[in-house]
Amino acid sequence: MHTAEGGPTGSPQYGDHVDLRGGRFYGPVALGATSAAPASGPNVLSALPAAPVGFTGRERDLAALLRGLRPPDDTAATGSTLLWAVTGLGGIGKTALALRAAHVARNEGWFAGGILFLDLAGYDDTPVSPARAVASLLYALGVGGAHLPSEEVDQHALYLSRLATLADEGKRVLLLFDNVCEAGQLPPLLPGSEAHRVVFTSRESHPSLPARELSLGPLCPRDSTALIAEALRLREGEDDRLEREAESLGELTGLCGHVPLALQIVAALLRHHRSRGRVASLVKELRSGTHLTDTLRSRGVDQYGRPLVLAPVFEASVRRLPAGRARALCLLAQVPCADYDTDTAAVITGLPGAQALDVLDDLACAHLVTRDQPGDDVRERWHIHDLVRSYACALASADPRSGREARTARARVRRHYHRQAADGDRHLPAPVHDPSPDAVRRREAALAWFDVEHANLVAAVLWPDDDDPEVRVGLALHLAGYLRWRRFFEDWIAVGRAARPLAHRLGDERAEAAVCLQLGNALSRGGDPDEAIEPLTHAAHLYHRTGDATGEGMAWNNLGLAQRRSGEVGLAFTTHVKARGRFRELGDRWNEGRAQHNMGLALDAGGRHAEAAAAFGLACELHRGHDRIYHGDSLNSLGWALYAAGRTEEAIVALQESLRIRQEYDNWYATGLTGSNLARALEDAGRLREAAEARALADEACARAGTRAIVYGHHH
Repeated sequence: MHTAEGGPTGSPQYGDHVDLRGGRFYGPVALGATSAAPASGPNVLSALPAAPVGFTGRERDLAALLRGLRPPDDTAATGSTLLWAVTGLGGIGKTALALRAAHVARNEGWFAGGILFLDLAGYDDTPVSPARAVASLLYALGVGGAHLPSEEVDQHALYLSRLATLADEGKRVLLLFDNVCEAGQLPPLLPGSEAHRVVFTSRESHPSLPARELSLGPLCPRDSTALIAEALRLREGEDDRLEREAESLGELTGLCGHVPLALQIVAALLRHHRSRGRVASLVKELRSGTHLTDTLRSRGVDQYGRPLVLAPVFEASVRRLPAGRARALCLLAQVPCADYDTDTAAVITGLPGAQALDVLDDLACAHLVTRDQPGDDVRERWHIHDLVRSYACALASADPRSGREARTARARVRRHYHRQAADGDRHLPAPVHDPSPDAVRRREAALAWFDVEHANLVAAVLWPDDDDPEVRVGLALHLAGYLRWRRFFEDWIAVGRAARPLAHRLGDERAEAAVCLQLGNALSRGGDPDEAIEPLTHAAHLYHRTGDATGEGMAWNNLGLAQRRSGEVGLAFTTHVKARGRFRELGDRWNEGRAQHNMGLALDAGGRHAEAAAAFGLACELHRGHDRIYHGDSLNSLGWALYAAGRTEEAIVALQESLRIRQEYDNWYATGLTGSNLARALEDAGRLREAAEARALADEACARAGTRAIVYGHHH
């Protein structure tokens, strides 16, 4: 199975453990006699720990490393890179990959001079110094006892000389150094000849070293499942739990964050708890813990004698951070965003942008955060692995001051998101009245920002604390237009439900009315229309009480939509007539057109297609030259009503014009809807080639919208 890094600690059952001046070797090692001169040439034998059992995944990384280790005359070799670094988060499987590659290289005969493995114990309390490492390597190279120089400088010179002799004899050596923590540990150990190869593992990146770096991330879900399956197969041969509980197994690997050490731990727990049966029981047990990293522990050790406990591995990495970096990590972990751009991270940490970027770079070098590589026009974003987040939150929970700082940081982030969402919301409406390139660019930029921050914005409204009710309500309202446009109904409902009691608690009836209106709209479109009726009725009441006639008309109009969707078609028509009358009183032609359109929907739902077509025709006239978006909507509905009334050729004309309008805007759902309607009308008219073109266009738009034309109704 995949083994986490840390280096084998020398279990006797896997070979003799020889501790020479602080360096650790495993397996057969050639030692020079203590009283006789060494042989004319150095004699090096392979000193590798056992290959990792059940190694899974990492095909691309393994192939890249092997290309670098091949002899230089091999056509598949990668240049003359001397130094390879395998880096990544603690427990990610660096040592396993390095050992797997070393065993393949040995089996292929690429290193006639031998392969030496040395654990530099960089994350232990007493790391191996370069001088101690050189002395140990000299022993492996056949120099010991009286032939070992007493001065460190002479030992180093002799070490380089021995490696040079091997190179001259055409005997390549692979030096594998595990657990390098400081860049300074390595330079004295590098051979002077480019014939040899060096691989080292580290939980940190070392940009000062001239190394080709392989940075390991989590396994893919398939390989995570395979790792656990292989571990159970090795123990018992067959274990049908994995087939019976495939869904629970997916949850389990997800909880482990697809980190090999965590997966090893749960595999050991499944073996130990065999009599308890279900994988789901282990999932429940892990979820019930306060901090997951504390729960991920098992008795015993792995193949190399290392404890199967996760938290100490992360603790060793965090302990090496300067105090300011550790504080920043804890703050970032306690603000539950999926990821951050640099500006948001600066807000969380309370640091100026340049200082925050320095901190993030340092955390990324320690593999405690991950940086997405930005494109030309996209800023970098930063992620914290869920297990690192869990560990950092556990660390912070022991410090009351850290909890207070985190609460303040969450408040800063909410205000930050609220300001940005308010600005983006201003530019979201399609630029009907201002189709200038600048307006289009602003809208595209606003949509792109909402798309990137979508999950974080929803989370900021839902964070389970009682702080910032006014900001949370405002953020929910600024999110509503975007969530409606992208049809993220579940999120729209969730933020509405969270914001409603907050608005009521504030005593702000206008805000409460707006939240109820949005919640009702979300429930009507993406939830239970019957449930939508209460908040929409309450919104109308609040708008009336506060003297907001436009808001009251909008509430009635949307209430009518919910009534129609719940089957109350006649009542819906009456409610829309009431809303239309209110807008006429106000001289609000735009909203009057919307109410007129919705009257047509109610008539059409009642099977009164000819009357519906007449109503849609009036809506088109109200929107024509005033609002191109709603003109396109009304044309789509008009086309369908004409088609249902048997007036197919008229329907095709209306639908073709609607499609032209809808293609002008980034609303793939609406484009697919109209394309689907047009295809049906063209098919009935026998215009099959045009129908096929419309169907292909609808399918493409539906794919971009993330849905299918077959599930659409004929209009909103």
